[in-house]
Amino acid sequence: MESPDAGEDGSPIYHQANPEPRPDDAKHKEREFRKKLNREARDVVSDSIHKGVKLIVHRPDYDSANEQEYAGLSMELMPIVREIARKTIPLLEHEMSAEFARNHYYGSKFQADSVAYRDFKYFAKKRPPTECPSLVIGLRVDESASMSAFGRLEAAKRAAIAVYEFCRICNIPILIYGDTADVSRLEQMSIYAYTDYDKPDPNDRFRLMGIRGRSNNRDGMALRIMADRLAAASQQTKLLISVSDGQPKAMENYTGSYAAQDMQQTIAEYERKGITFLAAAIGQDKDVISQIYGSERFLDITNLNEFPAKLVRIIARYV
Repeated sequence: MESPDAGEDGSPIYHQANPEPRPDDAKHKEREFRKKLNREARDVVSDSIHKGVKLIVHRPDYDSANEQEYAGLSMELMPIVREIARKTIPLLEHEMSAEFARNHYYGSKFQADSVAYRDFKYFAKKRPPTECPSLVIGLRVDESASMSAFGRLEAAKRAAIAVYEFCRICNIPILIYGDTADVSRLEQMSIYAYTDYDKPDPNDRFRLMGIRGRSNNRDGMALRIMADRLAAASQQTKLLISVSDGQPKAMENYTGSYAAQDMQQTIAEYERKGITFLAAAIGQDKDVISQIYGSERFLDITNLNEFPAKLVRIIARYV
């Protein structure tokens, strides 16, 4: 009987166990993933004040110049990131085996050391046998034009690299999105999906080099889209960090108290769904950002050089 594993001349045909996807297949999957992100994002804002705003979610590409830029920026960061991760991993292992799950608003055991975080999660409760502690991170980067000034853009890139690499080492799912508004009348809101835990790619680190100052900022819409993604995640602790240098301002009339109220309502809505918000202010509008987010969610980043390490250490506290 003729073997199906032989060619026409009788020579054996070798089967690759895990064949690499063909370039066309990879491009098709990337397009489908981008379409999925667009559908979901538009659906999230369809019942909000942002309904009707023309939105496009981009999946930025990268090139050799991005790879070189990443190598230069990451060189000094990685020793610090690895050291923080080295100290964090044992905590992850301990938490996985611990009898009590920490960071709850109520429970049978009071954790005095949690009071310093002022998030009211001061209690631990008995963990069911099947429950595992877990953390998911969302990092939102404001890509308004003003981010190009005073070294803020490079600080944001370095922070994104540090957070991404820390989460990668510690096996923490990470979502890093940038956003801007009013690029054109046909694209009133732009989201840039640099890294996404639904489609992890080692080359995402190079996509991060596409972060840049662009146009205006519609913060409430960006927060809503990212918070909704995190709310649907299965992890227990869901942390959304916004890196911004100024108050929200976009056309038409998305500014002042109207924009601030939208952001505050979005924060309140998604906090009820288990999202923890932090705002890292790296610009001139720190007082306004603090008022919008509340002092308990506000990080005053005065020294931009220390920002990446400071942000990673703050994330490590939530492990």
